[in-house]
Amino acid sequence: MTTLIVQLPPRDPAAPAQEWSLPALPFVLLDKRGRTMRSGSAGMALLPKAALTVALVAARDTLLLRAKVPPVKGLKLRQILPNVVEDQIIQDPQTCHIAVDPEPAVNGVKLLAVIDRGWMRFLTEAFSTAGHRNVRMVPLTAGLPASDDSAFVGVPSATGIETDEDALEPVLDAATVAAAVTVDGTRSAVSQARADEAADRVAREQRVPVVAAMLGTVVTTDPLLAGDATFTPALAEVPRIELAIARGRLGEGMAVPANALDATLNAVAAGAPLTVYRLSAIPGAEPGIDSGASHWPDAHGASQPISARAIALPFESVARAALASRFDLCQFEFASQGWRPGRRTWRLWRLPALLALASVLVTVVGLNIQWFTLSRERDALVSQQTETLLSAFPRTSVVLEPASQMARQLDQLRLAAGQLSPSDFLSLSAGLSRSLGNVPSDGIASIAYRERTLTVTFKPTVHVDPGFESRLAGNGLAGQQANGKWTIKSASAGNAK
Repeated sequence: MTTLIVQLPPRDPAAPAQEWSLPALPFVLLDKRGRTMRSGSAGMALLPKAALTVALVAARDTLLLRAKVPPVKGLKLRQILPNVVEDQIIQDPQTCHIAVDPEPAVNGVKLLAVIDRGWMRFLTEAFSTAGHRNVRMVPLTAGLPASDDSAFVGVPSATGIETDEDALEPVLDAATVAAAVTVDGTRSAVSQARADEAADRVAREQRVPVVAAMLGTVVTTDPLLAGDATFTPALAEVPRIELAIARGRLGEGMAVPANALDATLNAVAAGAPLTVYRLSAIPGAEPGIDSGASHWPDAHGASQPISARAIALPFESVARAALASRFDLCQFEFASQGWRPGRRTWRLWRLPALLALASVLVTVVGLNIQWFTLSRERDALVSQQTETLLSAFPRTSVVLEPASQMARQLDQLRLAAGQLSPSDFLSLSAGLSRSLGNVPSDGIASIAYRERTLTVTFKPTVHVDPGFESRLAGNGLAGQQANGKWTIKSASAGNAK
């Protein structure tokens, strides 16, 4: 079974839903043994087809958190989940798609993933339109080197992690948030209560090592499209770095100005052990250029100490780690249905399907017309036979089978006139005698007459030639052989029946 692993870009918060599009996507194609078959970058329509497609959803589009979930399943669970995460996000939970980790709950606490429902629908429809049927959506943070957070597995996340309509970002201290969210076009101030809650979360979980991955620079959207009055031209000149943050299995993402990268990483770590990676060896990157390079100058041209110590993390390593993850965002209404015809498939098979349907309709209509014609011919023939019977024998009161009734009436007339009926014993035996031909007459072992039928058994030593049946037909008889016995009757009586 071949597997295609694709990295998805983050959603552009400034672009409306009708303008969403996907650029060329880096991918790696694995065979059934896990060996790399192909790698590169291609548009959605040109991606190679595989039995399984694994899409790495951008960390900035997903928020991984722990929450206490009631022990329900199916539709009830889907209805309850928005209420479970309502206090931990600022975006309307009804507009979010919430996926549940398949791992068993500990103390009723499970890992949840929150993503914008509209963006999730756009991604699934894009893959379906391109012909990818079996698709798994995995958070990109699931492919990062994991840190040990077993001490907090059964502990719900603090309410300091928040989600807005533009990006799912953690609330750190007021200064860092003000710098980051101003660039993204979100609110420029955070209440002191929320900052206190964020600080409390950091204090409780500061023992969990933090893993940060720098995924490259963010393509800046025209600030006029964002419509934010707090946007300044100075910020537009500063490149932003795409960050994926993982604290154990919890994860989020953000876009950080390059000159605030070190301060943001320090604030995210909050004293906990910090490991910084930079994504490297991205398929489709130009030769000699590391698309995941992490050495960006600040406003004064000095190098960033933390980013300079970043460890190279190959794209294929992230892809294989995400493939091993069991967490699939395609749940509830987005659950993979296997193969099902899409719009493109319908367009390809529309003409053959219509031709097949037309041929079936023509065949059915033709059969009905033929049956109707034959039925009318049968009724006309039966009517003619009934008329002939009644004209010859007007005393017949009930007519059920005109042909057989006519044959019986004629036999009765022959008997009344002293003539033998074709079905009498003498008539049948005389016809049998004339039909023997080369078969000796003393070769007959037994002969019986019952119900106007002659049953003849020949001796085992007698060979009955193949022309015997045709000679019977020539003498007005019909013969059939079964179990070594010949059943002989009048041909006219057989046709009448």
